[in-house]
Amino acid sequence: MLLVHGWNSHPGIWNRLSSLLEQANIPVWKFDHTSLAGETVPEIAQAIGEFVRHKREETGYTGNVDVVCHSIGTCIARYYLEVLDGTLRTAKARQLIGLGPPNNGSALAELFFDPARGEEIINRLTGVFVPKGYDPSADRIVHDVRPASPVMHRLRTAGIRPDITYRIIVTANPGEDPAFFPLFEGRTWEQDPDGRYRTTFEGDGIVTHGESALPGISLDIIPAVQENGTPLPEAGQYCHINLPRNPVVMERVLRYLTLPCGKS
Repeated sequence: MLLVHGWNSHPGIWNRLSSLLEQANIPVWKFDHTSLAGETVPEIAQAIGEFVRHKREETGYTGNVDVVCHSIGTCIARYYLEVLDGTLRTAKARQLIGLGPPNNGSALAELFFDPARGEEIINRLTGVFVPKGYDPSADRIVHDVRPASPVMHRLRTAGIRPDITYRIIVTANPGEDPAFFPLFEGRTWEQDPDGRYRTTFEGDGIVTHGESALPGISLDIIPAVQENGTPLPEAGQYCHINLPRNPVVMERVLRYLTLPCGKS
């Protein structure tokens, strides 16, 4: 299976999940695009194709691959599968599992450029989600995930592939706990159709459910609340940054990976 990390992240985010996959005898290919941070989503998507081809040649494996992605990593993998390979269908994938993906673009990416709020948002996220001195105008990936970008338009136009099972795992904060993502008081920024910004508890602090949604695909929503007294990880483990390391999320991913083909 193929793991694709998100923006401003690294393959180490998958270490806990990788350990579980190894215990389940599931071979893992980790795609590392940290060295491509200055490239565009289409360029990194092209690199995924080259990486997978190399791994197939190296291992001799010719079957379907499961793809698990975090955040913008999902958009990159989708661009590879749906835009670059959408009509060719040479990239064999059984399922794509996205954790907190901005499939429809990111309101937060748009907010970075907002003259009234952008600087404040960036300052608040500095050291946690963006590096010190972050300049969004120089970030080609962030430009690509703005909702009205050409990349988002191509993804919408290409559509999802009928030969791939899509699964979207997201989290929510129905308990309205500020500890869920303290920088935004437990909320997530979203943009309405009129371009106005607001916050919601139906998101992971960075990406909202509406941004993750794909036509015809049900969201797998994992709430950061107690259910029937079952002990759960602390609220902060459900935020966007921690999704690949959240025990409940990892358990859900492992369940999907071990399901027979065609099962839900």
